[in-house]
Parts: sequence; C-alpha cells; structure tokens
Amino acid sequence: MDKPKIIVQRADTDELYNHVFSIRTTVFVEEESVDQDDEYDGFDFLSNHYLATYDGIPVGAARWRSIPSSGKIRLERFAVLSPYRGKGVGRALLEKVMEDVPRGREIFVHSQIHNLGYYSKFGFEPVGEEFEEAGIIHKKMIFNERFDH
Repeated sequence: MDKPKIIVQRADTDELYNHVFSIRTTVFVEEESVDQDDEYDGFDFLSNHYLATYDGIPVGAARWRSIPSSGKIRLERFAVLSPYRGKGVGRALLEKVMEDVPRGREIFVHSQIHNLGYYSKFGFEPVGEEFEEAGIIHKKMIFNERFDH
C-alpha cells in the first residue's frame, strides 16, 4: 500500500482560498465554537495562506503574517480536519510555513494549551502567562532560532 501523499502549497487562487476558509470554518467555528467574527478577523488580506492536501483532498490550512508595528512574524490558524489529525498533515503545514517565513525576526504562535507539546517539538518555547483568545486558553510560544530538528 502506498504511503499517503501530503502536499502543502501557498493558497494564491480563489479556489485554494475557498478550501482554506472552508477548513477553518469547520475546525474553528463549528468544532471549537469560535465566533465567526473572531475567526475572520480582517487580517486575512495581510496574511500568507497555505493549504494541505492528503491524497488530493483539502484537509489542512494555516497562515502567517508580519505584524507591521513590530516586524514580528505570527503563525496562526493552523487547522486540520478531524479525520486527518495524527497523520502528519499538521507537521507538513508547519514545516512548509517555517520554510517560507523570513528569518532574523521573532517568530511566534499563540498556541492552544493542548498544543504546547506539539509546537515544542518544532523549537517553540512557551513564554508569559496563559490568556484567553476567542474563548479558548492559549499561551504565546516563540521560535528558538537555534533549534535544529
């Protein structure tokens, strides 16, 4: 049996954007009960979007953006459809995003508490106190540039 093929690409067409937003709606709005106004926060037009497919099926999404006031890079909106979690889709998304983000600036993510261990595997270190975002407890994690996986 062939190993499933996971492909991550920049979402740069209407068709790809539609898949990204559909996945985010399913995961965040429907599964996690995030308010649609919080999920679609007005930063999508400033962000670089990614779509992951699993054997050709759109199953994962992510985005990153530069924060104009600080120049820091924020990774956000990592979402994988429920049946495809634990199959390497999230890893492929994070690896592709990390390949593309500019270096030499702080790279951070606001991780949901249950994902702290996941991001730690990729060199992110928790900082500060826990906080609520969109009704979910998060913690800021900063990428350690010295990390080599």
